[in-house]
Amino acid sequence: MSEITISNGVMFNAYPDSIGEKWSDTIKLLKTPEFKDAFSLFYVLPTFFNSDLDRGFSIIDYNLNEDLVTTQDLRDLDNLNIKLKFDIVLNHLSVASPQFKDLLKYGEQSKYKDFFINWNQFWGNNGSMDNQGVVIPKKKYLDKLFMRKSGLPILKVPFPDGSEQPYWNTFYQDIKYQEISINDLKQIPNLIPEDAVLICEKINQLIQNNQDVSQIDLGKLTSFKPEILKVVNSKRHYLGQMDINAKSPLIWEFYEETLEKVNGYGCNILRLDAFAYLHKEVGQSNFFNKPGTWDYLERIKKIAQKNNLMLLPEIHAEYGLGLHDEVASKGYYIYDFFLPGLVIHTLETGCNTALLKWINEIVTKKYKTVNMLGCHDGIPVLDLKGKAVNGNYNEGLLEDKEIEAIMDTIISRGGRVKNLYGPSGTKISYYQVNATFFSALGEDEKKLLLARAIQMFVPGIPQVWYLDIFAGKNDYEAADNAGSGGHKEINRTTLSHDDIEAGLKKDIVLKQLEIIKIRNTCHAFTGKVDINTSNKNTLDITWQTQNSQAQLLADLKNLSFTIQVTENNQTKTYHY
Repeated sequence: MSEITISNGVMFNAYPDSIGEKWSDTIKLLKTPEFKDAFSLFYVLPTFFNSDLDRGFSIIDYNLNEDLVTTQDLRDLDNLNIKLKFDIVLNHLSVASPQFKDLLKYGEQSKYKDFFINWNQFWGNNGSMDNQGVVIPKKKYLDKLFMRKSGLPILKVPFPDGSEQPYWNTFYQDIKYQEISINDLKQIPNLIPEDAVLICEKINQLIQNNQDVSQIDLGKLTSFKPEILKVVNSKRHYLGQMDINAKSPLIWEFYEETLEKVNGYGCNILRLDAFAYLHKEVGQSNFFNKPGTWDYLERIKKIAQKNNLMLLPEIHAEYGLGLHDEVASKGYYIYDFFLPGLVIHTLETGCNTALLKWINEIVTKKYKTVNMLGCHDGIPVLDLKGKAVNGNYNEGLLEDKEIEAIMDTIISRGGRVKNLYGPSGTKISYYQVNATFFSALGEDEKKLLLARAIQMFVPGIPQVWYLDIFAGKNDYEAADNAGSGGHKEINRTTLSHDDIEAGLKKDIVLKQLEIIKIRNTCHAFTGKVDINTSNKNTLDITWQTQNSQAQLLADLKNLSFTIQVTENNQTKTYHY
């Protein structure tokens, strides 16, 4: 994909409604004098499209979400010479997608019967059916699965023949049951009113307590259980991100249509969300299977090249596993999920050793990266770990005790934890911590400002979360109100016009924008970078071309720093 040229400038990152009410409010902000020349790119999150769950990552279709976005917005952004980055969610689509709705309506007669993955059909004779009608894979297969939530990755859905079928559902689902009444049970033959009253009480108590209705003990009324559950399930409302079957030719037709569509919106960079889960095979893990994942990635790349799109595969894995190096070695940009935790570690310890190890790897191996501090997701911690591979232990960027120290620090400052799970539902690893980057730093403005400066001087395309610019704090109310899967809402506060107006008067906001503009406009950042490692308590990073130079010199102990910029034979020094 060498023919595609991407700006080396700074990328803004937000939902279409992160600021004000619609995307046009954000574009209005980008037109202000304070934001002029700050950004060359905009990563707009997928509520840009029609979606229904996981804040945009459960895609219904890739048409414009007309409640938030207009074609005029696209023209306005183009006039600002700001390029776009979008997501394609490779692994799944919503149950409300046209394809899944067709499957639910027509069952085995649907054109899309092979578009998604029927769990029972996938495992076939490689497991045994339990009393809930779900095939449990043989232990040797089940133990290999990589789980993003507790329990089996399935969602049972109703079919026209009255059956319920389990479909592969790696990520989120949301099932809401409505309480039942005696009238709902009248259709059940031989059920007397007195028993109907008792059943309603038991069922509704389970619903109120968010317990599994299917496990209800009806005692002498057990014979009525199938009919009762059919009534209960007929009144439920469910959402889910349903894994798609990449072995189906229809999937690749869908990818062709989608990449052509996003190119028409003006997309330059396409982030491949959850691509590592796409390839599934009995006897393998459901995460980054080889060579299947590579084969799929190459097929996507060919479609991307036809549409002049640069691909950014999204992958979270331990540093010691080396997947970042594999992806980069094949010429792809990679997401720098290591930087957020390394910056926090650097600022909390006053030591540059771990950070410089990673920066030097970027430089030596010539990685092409997109980095961030905060983002729509959490602060990665799994990514920093070491990993045993083929009997050998590959070190991480940080030791486990150092990662635990980061987690303890962020949690003590109000952060929430996201873990990974094994097949039995037990926690097997921590994954990420959810907090605003400002709150993760103890809401210390000096730390946030130095963190931003470090990000701007690290090689790669810097991606900046809108809330970080305005020194956003943990939103506990939003996280609590969002329920069991709501931990991410702690860092997704919508900023009102008043919030923006007040923020643009604060030093922490204006100074960050000043540093971001330096990175976005100074020609030195298109040149060579030099790292001075003589003192572990300082940072000395210099970028230069023949006629331009930018240097960051920071004291990691007292958090003071200077940036010196030389262009057109004129030198300016910024003291912070």
